[in-house]
Amino acid sequence: MKILLIYTGGTIGMIHDSQSGSYIPFDFENLQEQIPELSQLDCELEVISFDKSIDSSNMHPKIWTQLGKTIEDNYLKYDGFVILHGSDTMAYTSSALSFILENLNKPVILTGSQLPSGVPRTDAKENLITAIEIAASTKDGKPEVPEVAVYFEYQLYRGNRTHKVNAEHFEAFESVNYPALAEAGVHIKFNRRYTQNLSEEKLIVHKEFNDNIGVLKLFPGITESTVNAVLSAPKIEAIILETFGSGNAPTCEWFLAAIKKATVKGIIILNVSQCQGGSVELGRYETSRALKDMGVLSAFDMTFEAALTKLMFVLEYSKDTDRRIQLITSNLQGELSS
Repeated sequence: MKILLIYTGGTIGMIHDSQSGSYIPFDFENLQEQIPELSQLDCELEVISFDKSIDSSNMHPKIWTQLGKTIEDNYLKYDGFVILHGSDTMAYTSSALSFILENLNKPVILTGSQLPSGVPRTDAKENLITAIEIAASTKDGKPEVPEVAVYFEYQLYRGNRTHKVNAEHFEAFESVNYPALAEAGVHIKFNRRYTQNLSEEKLIVHKEFNDNIGVLKLFPGITESTVNAVLSAPKIEAIILETFGSGNAPTCEWFLAAIKKATVKGIIILNVSQCQGGSVELGRYETSRALKDMGVLSAFDMTFEAALTKLMFVLEYSKDTDRRIQLITSNLQGELSS
């Protein structure tokens, strides 16, 4: 098995520099010197590093498409891919890649760490080794996980179902609305009933995103001027409306009038719950029935990260409003429950 390791940046690629006293990126060309256990894995490993290490806070759709292009260029040469990435925006990147890589039938595993590689108690070594092992795992000659996934601290999650929940614990990620794809202990146990089916179609790599999107997070006491400022921002084509509970929002006249004005203008509004678990159910309560009547769309049980990247993908994929609505509310890559 041949695995391509793609280093974008992040804590996992850092070591302590004794002269400066700070953490600096190490040379991934000498990866096995840092982690000699890699030589015991039953796969051939090659490494590509971004020219400039990227802090995950600086992640951008252009970098997502760069990653997609890198996988496309090397798709026939390797059996799987492991992407090293800063944890802060990993869930955004994994969600975006799930839409970029249409008809994917090879593993693309993202991982990182909470502590740098060269410090005691680091989680970097285990995360990296296991991510590579997962990317190289097959059953009956077929990959165990033919999709984009995130591996962190003994758990493998679907990439577009993942959310970072903790900045200090090694268990930094959760997938509240979808089961783990695998669990790593003494053995790696794959939950095959939850992984994507192999695609028989040729890989299609999408290379553009439309980021004309606004986010309106509701809170008790939100003002009319705040709502209007977001809804009337220039060039906005879609809004993520972060609502309460199962999709509920204020019912005061000025708020509903602002939402209706935006939808009449053709702005797509996608209702995403502020809750990590559960689903948006428009019309279940009176506080969401008006939104449904005005054409606000339900994100169902999508994460915020999946909803955002899906909107960016769909807005670029089609300019037809009806087609956009159909795609947004459909399950494209396992990002929502059918």
